[in-house]
Amino acid sequence: MPKLLPDDLLERVTSALAADPQGLCLAELQEALKGVVSRRSLQRRLDVWARSGAIKTEGIRRGRRYFPAGNDSVLAAAAEVGRLASASEPDAVTSSVAVSGAGRQVQALVHRPIADRAPIGYQRGFLESYAPNETEYLPENLKTHLRALGRTPDGHRPAGTYARDILNRLLIDLSWASSRLEGNTYSLLDTRELIEHGKAAPGKDAKETQMILNHKAAIELLVESAEEIGVNRYTITNLHALLADNLLEDSRNAGRLRTTSVAIGGTTYLPTAIPQLIEELFTLLLDKAAKIRDPFEQSFFLMAQLPYLQPFVDVNKRTSRLAANIPLIKSNLVPLSFVDVPEKLYIDGLIGIYELNRIELLRDLYLWAYERSVRRYKTARDSLPEPDAFRLKYRSEISEVVGHVVREKIRPTEAKLAQLANSMVSPEDLARFTSIALAELAELHEGNIARFRLRPSEFKQWKEG
Repeated sequence: MPKLLPDDLLERVTSALAADPQGLCLAELQEALKGVVSRRSLQRRLDVWARSGAIKTEGIRRGRRYFPAGNDSVLAAAAEVGRLASASEPDAVTSSVAVSGAGRQVQALVHRPIADRAPIGYQRGFLESYAPNETEYLPENLKTHLRALGRTPDGHRPAGTYARDILNRLLIDLSWASSRLEGNTYSLLDTRELIEHGKAAPGKDAKETQMILNHKAAIELLVESAEEIGVNRYTITNLHALLADNLLEDSRNAGRLRTTSVAIGGTTYLPTAIPQLIEELFTLLLDKAAKIRDPFEQSFFLMAQLPYLQPFVDVNKRTSRLAANIPLIKSNLVPLSFVDVPEKLYIDGLIGIYELNRIELLRDLYLWAYERSVRRYKTARDSLPEPDAFRLKYRSEISEVVGHVVREKIRPTEAKLAQLANSMVSPEDLARFTSIALAELAELHEGNIARFRLRPSEFKQWKEG
């Protein structure tokens, strides 16, 4: 199997079919594309394209023959797709996203009326055919470009160093941008007020406020625990639990794989509803993802495959967007904030995966979004003051003392904090350490408790105590 199927494979197939009015069988089509794609991969793609209406079929099994779609809707629409997309995206940002020819084909297909797109279920071959470090969603030249863009001076420092330096900016940007892709109406300024001062925006739905705070807690987990987290079940399920906190009809579903069916609006895709299969595929997905060596390939794989599986009852896309940052944060690369990502284009990219198993449009958007993030954060990093060396030295000790005070419902005083920190801190540093810990406790609110590994219930009991 080739490492990466050609971006224009559908166009090549369509051209081959159009050359013969009698249509082609699988063997004839394979011969026409000799050396381009394996028989098994071609057959799998033909099945997907037939269900989506991109090509036509007649006959069954060995007698099946393939024909062009018989109209100009697929390839002609690709030429017009920029106009179609911009009609629903008033932002000038949309037109600045460079969409490849293959990406335009995906857009053309997913822009057809939903009644013309055949229902399709989960295709496990899309995951199973992916071979870590052999299959490439991102071609090598693209990964080289991304590595050059995202490289920071902190490459050899402890995981999460770069993200911690820009944490305040990242918390606001990523919380706002990811929430906006879910329809949240908080503005960037509203988000800053909520995250920095704990002030909810007036007139906003409580769920919108909760969504922003959940993002903040989840991002803090990724950054503050960068050396401990990974592409594994513990991290992904806990990431989901933080993002879904107080937003699910049944709170027991936070961090748990679903056992019921789900539906996705605006698409004909129907995710699998078999609990045993969800468990099996989730395990396989994480196993393959963990083996991917390149951080960008790993990042994009998670961004594409997690929402396709829909392992949780809800909050799958949010989980995938933050999970896509795990390898970037751990490698001290510039993180992906999703700021200014056009919602319609993002959804089109996902539907391309849902209905066609085609990654090209989402890949185009990933590249654009990452280039934008790099410009944003490298500028921000250049303008930042040097981190407080004292806080950096005692970062884990501050977190431990603050967390202990809250969990044990202790009323903080200088004397009590000095007693708790006595064995952790040098005598000459004790007074300053105590002052910082007191300030952190005074500024503690529901939006920043995850930084100290605290649960909302623990914080609430301490405040009420």
